[in-house]
Amino acid sequence: MAGWSERSVGAGLSEQSAQPEYRIEDLAHHSGATVRTIRAYQDRGLLPRPERRGRSNVYGDAHLARLRQIADLLDRGYTLASIKELLEAWDTGRGLGGVLGLVAEVHGPWTDEEADRISRAELDARFGGTPDEAAILEAVELGVLEPLPDREAEEYLVPSPQELAVAAELYAAGVPLAAITGHLRELRDQVEHIASRFLEFTTEHVFARYLEHRPPTDADAHEAATMVRRLRPLAQQTVDAELARAMQLLATRHLQLHLSPDAPPAKDDEPRPVALPAATVRAVQSLVGPEGVAAFVAAAAEREVHKRTLDTLASNHHMGGEVT
Repeated sequence: MAGWSERSVGAGLSEQSAQPEYRIEDLAHHSGATVRTIRAYQDRGLLPRPERRGRSNVYGDAHLARLRQIADLLDRGYTLASIKELLEAWDTGRGLGGVLGLVAEVHGPWTDEEADRISRAELDARFGGTPDEAAILEAVELGVLEPLPDREAEEYLVPSPQELAVAAELYAAGVPLAAITGHLRELRDQVEHIASRFLEFTTEHVFARYLEHRPPTDADAHEAATMVRRLRPLAQQTVDAELARAMQLLATRHLQLHLSPDAPPAKDDEPRPVALPAATVRAVQSLVGPEGVAAFVAAAAEREVHKRTLDTLASNHHMGGEVT
């Protein structure tokens, strides 16, 4: 049978069976586990004991499949103790189809965004054109970039192109890279707290009934996986709505604070807040409502700046014509 080690017991196939047989070294080679790990799994009861054949221990395809199951569950975040429970359920005929389906549903992507790739040259160009090794290392540490070592040219995987685009816009607006990464770290802590609370909330009120048995029955696992698909968008939708509400409220307050006569003076290298008379603010509120004050003032100021710029240009052109 192609692909199996020629060093398997006998000639790779038993004379009595058409199934491949392996020594422990061969099993380690095909499974990716070490010999020491295989023996440890046997001691923990995760892996069946091999068949004794003379002085040799013989492993088969069932052992290889089990090792691959264990590796897959470990990659999904399961502990060895939890894996043992799942495998015992499998061995006693309770089935793992529903459980593995639930695992796959939770482990799958929680966004429709697709990863992209970017070259180092493109990356440098988007962030000022000057290479910044420290910034690259920090982006890799944060998972914003993932190196692709097999590429001839230096290239990175971008798990969230949207997140990278936001960073580029902030940098173009004048925010230093160190401030952007620091903000991202702080934001992640807060968002992970929100995610944790949402999981606690839904587990208590929705998923607890599906998890009464360990592991859950096949039917319960299938139903829980369906519920995950239904509830998956709710967390992001709720956060999006609440963030929009909070930004509208707090941005208005923030601008009013800076426009207040009592606003603290700005530093020498910062734009100074403009104080508007309270009567003027009230008049604007009466026209556009409290939520529209910031936009109205900004539009009025921009209009006045444009008008004065045009007047200056026209005046200079007129004076130039007279001199000529």
